Amino acid sequence: MQIASSPWQALPPHRDFAAPAPRASQPSRTRPPATHNSETFLNTPPRQNLLLRALPDADWQRWQPLLEWVDMPLGQVLYDSGREHSHVYFPTSAIVSLHYLLENGSTAEFAVVGAEGVVGVSLFMGGGSTPSRAVVQSAGQGWRLRASVIQEEFERSKTVLQLLLRYTQALITQTAQKAVCNRHHSLDQQLCRFLLVSLDRLQGDDLMLTQELIANMLGVRREGVTEAALKLQRQGVISYARGRITVLNRCALEQRSCECYAVVKREYRRLLPEALFC
Repeated sequence: MQIASSPWQALPPHRDFAAPAPRASQPSRTRPPATHNSETFLNTPPRQNLLLRALPDADWQRWQPLLEWVDMPLGQVLYDSGREHSHVYFPTSAIVSLHYLLENGSTAEFAVVGAEGVVGVSLFMGGGSTPSRAVVQSAGQGWRLRASVIQEEFERSKTVLQLLLRYTQALITQTAQKAVCNRHHSLDQQLCRFLLVSLDRLQGDDLMLTQELIANMLGVRREGVTEAALKLQRQGVISYARGRITVLNRCALEQRSCECYAVVKREYRRLLPEALFC
């Protein structure tokens, strides 16, 4: 299977797809949305992330003043290959792609993280850095916690340790299942899985994704994605126009996907029942 070139180099000029920074940089820290009063700021927005929602009250009260609200624009590099991570990130409305970048500029995604999880597991697993890269795939916002804090909390609280370890196991399942999917399932099935995974991590039925970006995330040729997307559109499952995909029939999309989507989703629900993933 041919691996496409880097998606961030391939994106066409489009107001919804800004080019990324050439190296890892920190998302800008911002105030919470003006619509939130102080009580809402302390209690509601962070817990839009399901891992934060699953924290016991005692741990949550300790974490609250340490969390920083950040914008996560499309293409933002949260961490880069081989570089020490400074923070972990808890997306609320953004989706982050975890992928490997080869010397020739080619890329292959192995997992995605949204409001169900955390970006930067190597910090509490003891690695500090990884050979992979984390890039914002769908713009949004989230929360971050300093590396030193998450490491202290991992060692301090048994409940935090168990929660983060179970999440890491679920993430490993996603990575392993995606490798199997890329090897054994058709592009049509992979596209359906990709759309469902993205849809689970966003509100609504619209996805701001170009076919070029999808091709790079799947590691396939753009022409193959175009053909598969047109087939879904003719069948009334999706509509596609100007970088926006609208899912018209989710049930039909699930029926056309391979078993990989359901396997990973069941594992998240089994390991993180308190988070109520999707």
